[in-house]
Amino acid sequence: MNKGMLDIYLHVLTSKLKGLVALLQRYSVIIFIIFIALLYGFLGLQIDSLSSVEPSSNDVTNQVNAAQITHIDPLVVFQLQTLRDNSVSVQGLLNKARSNPFQ
Repeated sequence: MNKGMLDIYLHVLTSKLKGLVALLQRYSVIIFIIFIALLYGFLGLQIDSLSSVEPSSNDVTNQVNAAQITHIDPLVVFQLQTLRDNSVSVQGLLNKARSNPFQ
């Protein structure tokens, strides 16, 4: 190809690209709104599909086996029972804790 033909092709190409850029600028807001709507739709579908997945029985078994069981020393239980029996203020405190344990 000679230089003259290359210049003509570049001129045609730049004029076509200018037209495309003008068209995209004209519809840029609509394109952006459609893009955001598609993004929200995709995220909604992904959240819906991931939230309905049930854990497998192996996962449940592993979590149950990994849970630590709390052990209370019998001596501590005995000391708390004797405190409860001997002190009125401790009895009130324990009764209040039993009736509303989250305060």
